[in-house]
Amino acid sequence: METVSAGAWLPQRVRRFLEWSAFPLKKQAKNQPINYNEYQLSWMQYASSVLIAAAAIFLVSMIFYKSVLAAALMSVFALLYPKLRKQKLLHKRKQELTLQFRQALYSLASSLAAGRSVSNSFSEIVKDLELLYPDPDTYIIKELNQINHRIDNGESLEMPLLDFSIRAGVEDVTNFIDVFMICRTQGGDLVEVIRRTSNMIGEKIEVKQEIEVLIAGKKFESTAMMFAPLALIAGLAFFSGDYMAPLYEGLSGRLVMTGSLVVLAGCFYVSKRIMDIKV
Repeated sequence: METVSAGAWLPQRVRRFLEWSAFPLKKQAKNQPINYNEYQLSWMQYASSVLIAAAAIFLVSMIFYKSVLAAALMSVFALLYPKLRKQKLLHKRKQELTLQFRQALYSLASSLAAGRSVSNSFSEIVKDLELLYPDPDTYIIKELNQINHRIDNGESLEMPLLDFSIRAGVEDVTNFIDVFMICRTQGGDLVEVIRRTSNMIGEKIEVKQEIEVLIAGKKFESTAMMFAPLALIAGLAFFSGDYMAPLYEGLSGRLVMTGSLVVLAGCFYVSKRIMDIKV
């Protein structure tokens, strides 16, 4: 009996579009290790970022200038937004990797405490993490599979760990692997080191989460304060057109509105920087 592959029922053009939209702007070789310091947007992510940013900029520009030409010209700045979105996605991926790495350390400490060797412990970690993360594309599972594969091919454990540390670019991962390699070469209580390291990373993540909860309300207030001037100007322009007319006519009015827009953008940037707490 002939089997039907997943998605075969979709029209051919739809399937081609979905496959095309998933391609990154810069293709990555299959099974190539992930560089967590870089992020490649897919065509769909890039296009959606530009369109959403262009729509938002066009709307704000219309509020401040009431000119389709000026709003269209300002919308060109939307091309800068994909870079910002790339940074957000990069930061989010590193956060996910850090959380997954903490779980891996807990499993590694338990496995070593049970008397397993270091190499066997890394194999057991994958089995434990697959219960927590059923998705085979989970970052830490893919990394551990690559480490175990290189160990099976005769490489020493230190080399794949060092490679993972460089590609991850995460302080917690780098610190642990440095300490782990020192204990392996110079000697030390490896079980105790891993237990303490996992506890420290866990406490650090919990503190950061508590800080994020505390400032969540302030972030909402900051966002509301940024939209309040836009709503006020739009309301006055709609209900009191004659009162706002001088700001939309002549060079002086355009300069005032441009200065106000620059100040508002500066306040938005400063507020985001203040709320970006890094622990």
